[in-house]
Amino acid sequence: MNLNLKLKVWRQRDPNTRGKFVNYQLKNISTDSSFLEMLDVLNEELITKGEEPVIYDHDCREGICGACGLYINGRPHGPDSLITVCQLHMRKFKNGDTIVIEPWRARAFPVIRDLMVDRNAFDKLIQEGGYVSVNTGSAPDANGIPVKKEKAELSMDAAACIGCGACVAACKNASAMLFVGAKISHLTLLPQGKVEARDRVLDMVTKMDELGFGSCTNTGACEAECPKGIKLTNIARLNREYYTALV
Repeated sequence: MNLNLKLKVWRQRDPNTRGKFVNYQLKNISTDSSFLEMLDVLNEELITKGEEPVIYDHDCREGICGACGLYINGRPHGPDSLITVCQLHMRKFKNGDTIVIEPWRARAFPVIRDLMVDRNAFDKLIQEGGYVSVNTGSAPDANGIPVKKEKAELSMDAAACIGCGACVAACKNASAMLFVGAKISHLTLLPQGKVEARDRVLDMVTKMDELGFGSCTNTGACEAECPKGIKLTNIARLNREYYTALV
């Protein structure tokens, strides 16, 4: 089955230029196409007409890298759950639908052009403390440091975060607490992360505020829209680690 669609796409030449929605018509889009393949068709048509293509981020197209962050019909990553935009298929839409496509909206994620935003703020958070410093020497024995199964599983669940920014885009305050909470959790739960735990949480929370992310008011929108199902319990763990570090 093929779809005829109306697209309302945010176009913005650069960070300092006022943007606006531009309407486009697309015909005969296969329901088997992915959302990004649909955008590729749009760009091919625009280039053929001598117009500027729509700029958007993408990379692996396998739901791994987190690059393809778009706000689609009022939802980060579109009308489905536990997926990224590249995993969204056009069968989720109906013939004649109007699809509104916007970039992430957050002070810490300024628009570069069209649908592409600068998510370097997440990189700066990782640089501030989202790592473990160890002198490894030769390869260690895999079983050298016992880890409880429960904690290993919680750590791996938190480490599933791909840093796409959907949590920030979904939050009315543009908070990065779920992202930071996931990073704090997956390191602090393991023995290797205990050594730097105090400095890590203090440094990352300070940097988060400095970068302009908002505060958390526990609406739960971040968990609801996270493509990897990162849980709010990671925010609770972040708060406990932070208050403990202050003592």
